[in-house]
Amino acid sequence: MSIEKKRLYVVATPIGNPRDITLRALDVLQQVDAVICEEQRQGSTLLKKLGITTPIILLNEHNEAEQASLIAQRIHRGEAMALISDCGTPVFADPGATLIARLVEMGVPVTPVPGPSSLMAALSILDVSLDRFLYAGFLPREKNERRNALKYLRGLRIPLVIMDAPYRLVQVLDDVEQVFGGSRRISLCLDLTLPTEKVLRGPLHEVRTQVGERKSEFVLIIH
Repeated sequence: MSIEKKRLYVVATPIGNPRDITLRALDVLQQVDAVICEEQRQGSTLLKKLGITTPIILLNEHNEAEQASLIAQRIHRGEAMALISDCGTPVFADPGATLIARLVEMGVPVTPVPGPSSLMAALSILDVSLDRFLYAGFLPREKNERRNALKYLRGLRIPLVIMDAPYRLVQVLDDVEQVFGGSRRISLCLDLTLPTEKVLRGPLHEVRTQVGERKSEFVLIIH
């Protein structure tokens, strides 16, 4: 497969297991002029594992406003680049939206290269019918604000999907139990695709006990 120039590819990368990379993603990452990622360490580690030597450009919350314009100009002049996140599908709670907006304004194509997604991986193994759901994303970091957000979500009466940083897993579960009650049924997916993967299902208070003080990448679904 040959890529096209003057284009941004938004490339999904493994969420844990490196063998989940797609063949198309490998083609793109090998052929683009640069790979755009949030952090040097994660980006270079991933590319090294894949045997790819493409140069890296950093785009993160500290430089996004300025860097997005510079990258967009390079792509507009004829380069091809790939945007990746630390893991999974880019742009969800990660930098990238500003760059994509710049390119759309310039009329530059933005092409998705779909693949691993912790959100879809978690939803695919639910043991309940899910005709619709709300992706609530990352909750506020401050406790009172987080609980207020949860109180609002509780009133929607629709399955809710929540994600957050591994070190806030226990805090999120405690606040969800406080607002929704310990008998509320949940599914909690931990470290998906990794050797430490675990999927816990049942009343919130039982799942909370099983989690203990564990820190993990997680997707929480409140039924």
